[in-house]
Amino acid sequence: MTNEAPLFESRGLSKRFGGLQALADVSFSVRRGEILGLIGPNGSGKTTLFNVVTGIYRPDGGAALLDGREIGGLRAQAIYRAGVTRTFQRCRLSTELSIFDELMIGAHKDLDLGFMANILHRKAFRAAFEEKREQARSLLAIFSAELAQRMFEPIARFPMIDRRRIEICRALISRPRLLLLDEPSAGMTHDETRQLMDDILETRRGNPELAVVIIEHEMPVIERVSDRCVVFNYGRKIAEGSYREVASDPQVQEAYLGTRHGAAA
Repeated sequence: MTNEAPLFESRGLSKRFGGLQALADVSFSVRRGEILGLIGPNGSGKTTLFNVVTGIYRPDGGAALLDGREIGGLRAQAIYRAGVTRTFQRCRLSTELSIFDELMIGAHKDLDLGFMANILHRKAFRAAFEEKREQARSLLAIFSAELAQRMFEPIARFPMIDRRRIEICRALISRPRLLLLDEPSAGMTHDETRQLMDDILETRRGNPELAVVIIEHEMPVIERVSDRCVVFNYGRKIAEGSYREVASDPQVQEAYLGTRHGAAA
């Protein structure tokens, strides 16, 4: 795997907001099938990177490449269609909708929802709809059999861990090549976090080509799920390598883990 071209590359990505340099010449790559942990203190540029990669912000410099194709600066819809999806740190679900409704929002690129398609090609539309319903059920079952059984119920009835699972399934149903997870365990207990990480690892086993980048502040989570880590501080990459390698890096200990934690490690 180390000899093949990476799925995603950040080459010198930069983003400035007025006098704040949110990203400064950030370069790293993500391989197919890899889980990359993205860590760093609050305000270090992690979510800004996700926003640049997914088209919410336009980069001020550098390049973002997916399979060698430049996606930096494209519209968010084009980046989604190219195979990049994400979740957000704060839950962004319409709780009055059903689970199935939310997943179909994530799958809209595969459904022709135009007026003519509904009127003139109803049989084809119904076949596509049935296919997506079964896909949604199978995907939800990886995370929770209960969610699969109750997917036509409103999201408001479900606890936080299930809402996080639904968000991830909404991102996965379009069959992305690169999945970006922004603090998926935010607001959850340690036990719920462990369960969710089990779900993510199970998803990776079922889709070995899927690349995942996960922002997470819980270091035991990063140590458990990531193949490699990239560490940010003040918008710059300060370390890259295995969890053990970055945890023992003096810059990382000072910037994020703390010198006392680093000495103990």
